[in-house]
Amino acid sequence: MNMNRIDSKFIELARRREYPLIGYIVAGYPDYERSIDVAMAMIEGGVDILEIGIPFSDPIADGKIIQRASYIALQKGVDPVKALRLASIIDKRCKSIGKDIPLIAMTYYNIIYRKGIDEFLKAAKENTIDGVIVPDLVHEEASLLVDNAIKYGINTIFLVTPNTTAERLEAILRVSKGFLYMVSVYGTTGVRDEFEEYTMKAITRVKDLTLGRIPLAVGFGVSKREHIRLMLNAGADAIVVGSAFINILLNDNSIDGVRSLARELKEECKGRHPPI
Repeated sequence: MNMNRIDSKFIELARRREYPLIGYIVAGYPDYERSIDVAMAMIEGGVDILEIGIPFSDPIADGKIIQRASYIALQKGVDPVKALRLASIIDKRCKSIGKDIPLIAMTYYNIIYRKGIDEFLKAAKENTIDGVIVPDLVHEEASLLVDNAIKYGINTIFLVTPNTTAERLEAILRVSKGFLYMVSVYGTTGVRDEFEEYTMKAITRVKDLTLGRIPLAVGFGVSKREHIRLMLNAGADAIVVGSAFINILLNDNSIDGVRSLARELKEECKGRHPPI
């Protein structure tokens, strides 16, 4: 079986002395065509892995910025089928410029359940999706998703928080594939000016368990180079940025601004020596 593109990307970047920058878009925001342009601007700026958020009416893990973008995308008629199709379009566009970018669908379980687990994953695979993140699905109830995802070669990526116990972390590590996604703060996504000491301590604690087993990606609130520096120094293996990109679009509608931010943040992920 071929290695999943997410796994391959971590190995590739480690050899280049880089940490992955994982970006996030809402499928269909600001509109369907421009969301493709936004994705490509992020990738041209340096994003290594792309999360594609499927618009949902009750995105409980998302803050006001992503909620607003998701609402607008829904109003424009973007459904799960169109969102997954977007991944295929982005994949073709990437390959046309010589890039191979892993794509992750970020969605909520209601969307998967209504479609049917197998049908959703089959459609995801057909549209070049490499991984799925389902923030409202706990690992105890995820066996059907995990088992079917393995069949399609799709990584199931689970979230942990700063207060996840060591016992629970061990259980989540047994089912998470590709990377473990650590929520850096208590609460929802959103741009933050600074992080408290508990975030850095939590990253270090979780890294002690993940080291040599699975990469640790940290997100929620990351918007500046200094945030990335702090989190990589604490032990993060990858950085996830979403709201900061979408906030530029909400305020300035500037795709150039998105590209510039990606370039700036990616610079902080270079010149280090992550383990392979």
